[in-house]
Amino acid sequence: MEGFKLLYWHWLVFGMVLILLELAVPSFTIFWFGLGGIVVGLLLLAFSGMALTGQIFIWVVASSGFAFFWFKVIKPRSHDRTMAGTAREALMGETAMVIRKQEGERRGEVRFAVPMLGSETWEFICDVDVEVGDRVIVREVSGNTMVVQLKEKKGA
Repeated sequence: MEGFKLLYWHWLVFGMVLILLELAVPSFTIFWFGLGGIVVGLLLLAFSGMALTGQIFIWVVASSGFAFFWFKVIKPRSHDRTMAGTAREALMGETAMVIRKQEGERRGEVRFAVPMLGSETWEFICDVDVEVGDRVIVREVSGNTMVVQLKEKKGA
């Protein structure tokens, strides 16, 4: 009687289960071990005579390589420019451009060059009349609205 033999689809299912498990455990490490399992499954599909020790060795090397590449190369280079999760006080003094002016009770809208607190555009209120294209400076954040002041115009 022959012993249990791992087939390519076992590795593919194992890899997919680990990747799906990442949804429940948000550490972003299990994903790489699942990806390693998928690599072994695809290699086993191409080379069906691979020994179990070779399969496990490839899984460990591939998983470790993926994890190392993510944490040492990719993740340090990807930094969040949206300022999401940043304290409101960090926005004080930031400059934006008016893209819709205030009219009556309707608030105006400004656009930042880089998204602030997860959004590129914000509604604003200002003590003075501003025109589309004017530059304004954030004085305060009140709920979902920026309180701004007109930035001095050059030549004025």
